[in-house]
Amino acid sequence: MELKGKTVLVIGLARTGSECARFFVNEGANVSVSDRKSEQELAPEITRLAGLPIRYFLGGEEREWLTGVDLVVPSPGVPQENALLKEAAQRCIPALSEIEIAYRFFRAPLVAITGTNGKSTTTTLVGEMFKAGDQKVFVGGNLGAPFIGAVAGDSEWGVIEVSSFQLEWVEEFRPRIAALLNLTEDHLDRYPDFQAYSAAKERIFAAQTAADMAIINRDDPSVWALRARLRARVVSFGFTEVDNGVFATADEIVWRDGASEERFPLRHVKIQGVHNKENMMAAVAVAKSAGIRREAIQQTLEAFPGLEHRLEFVREKNGVHYYNDSKGTNVGAVVKSLAGFSAPVILLAGGVDKGGDYGVLRDGIKQKVRRLILFGAAKQIIATALGDLTETVIVNDVQSAVRDAAAHAQPGDVVLLSPACSSFDQFQNYAERGKIFKNLVLAL
Repeated sequence: MELKGKTVLVIGLARTGSECARFFVNEGANVSVSDRKSEQELAPEITRLAGLPIRYFLGGEEREWLTGVDLVVPSPGVPQENALLKEAAQRCIPALSEIEIAYRFFRAPLVAITGTNGKSTTTTLVGEMFKAGDQKVFVGGNLGAPFIGAVAGDSEWGVIEVSSFQLEWVEEFRPRIAALLNLTEDHLDRYPDFQAYSAAKERIFAAQTAADMAIINRDDPSVWALRARLRARVVSFGFTEVDNGVFATADEIVWRDGASEERFPLRHVKIQGVHNKENMMAAVAVAKSAGIRREAIQQTLEAFPGLEHRLEFVREKNGVHYYNDSKGTNVGAVVKSLAGFSAPVILLAGGVDKGGDYGVLRDGIKQKVRRLILFGAAKQIIATALGDLTETVIVNDVQSAVRDAAAHAQPGDVVLLSPACSSFDQFQNYAERGKIFKNLVLAL
């Protein structure tokens, strides 16, 4: 892909947009960046790019900004309805995502992992398995460092988490190994329906051939239904025993490939829960498909401590166990989190509604939740959907929610922050929400 002398407009000056702008400058392109925010709001990002020949169009979305542009690169947070993207389409200006551009310049084989839940855990696990297998690997994407930052490196593999947003603008993007972990309702504030969201996720497989591998969850009906449309070799994972693929028992994960078999005992594994067993199965499927040796995989499974903000144990106080699951930003994630507990749960939930069906949570609330504490912009919506199932209270913020939980928790209870919502009403992101929750709990 020749970029020298081309005029590129990057839409959105967040972390990915900044990395893209720097990359295009280094490739000799004429670079412009647009953003709805003002120069004052974007001061930190602009400072990081100081000294680079970049034009900034800020504080709006003006069609004139597309004059002379050869390529548009939208940041992941920019929706398809964006006025500049619509105008670019009318002018037949190509739009490509950051992962598409990075793929075209990246010289090593690529693992790409997506799904509604578990992406970050699985991506991190796979990256650690490759490192334990003595591979020089880049790990990032939607998790951590943008993929485009790996182009100049000397990695032997790339392992990236990709979101549906990033997959909206791919064309040639072709992972050697692509994994789709699960599909449940999410981001329905961006997509018209679940089918549109699923179609965006499925694009991870679009350019694969019979020489590639597709890792899919055979226990998820929406994912398993895709197998007939895939050109890549399918490697499945799930809880039922199979002759080819990965399955789990109570005590181990098993990889089978025809006559060969490898077993991975779980007795020394730190991360727990049904969802984490699924993540581990997917990671084993990816690692074995890439030829990583058994000892490296087992070592990683036993050493991995789990990710911050994903069913993270915070502390025990007065016989009550507190867990931070701030990354549980959709109803599917909360379903899986609740399934991991047998003790009575006091659930803290709320934030910005993403358009999902809270009714999916009704069975889990009825069976597991002793008290439901709701906060944030979506508190009334959730109360209407679930408030009849258990003792339900509405508070203003997470500080009040923690105080209420501590006041009503009994020895043996679990207090769980698993919001089922995004965080942008009261926090910068889910990480800030989780850190504040942890600090409040540690201060009890």
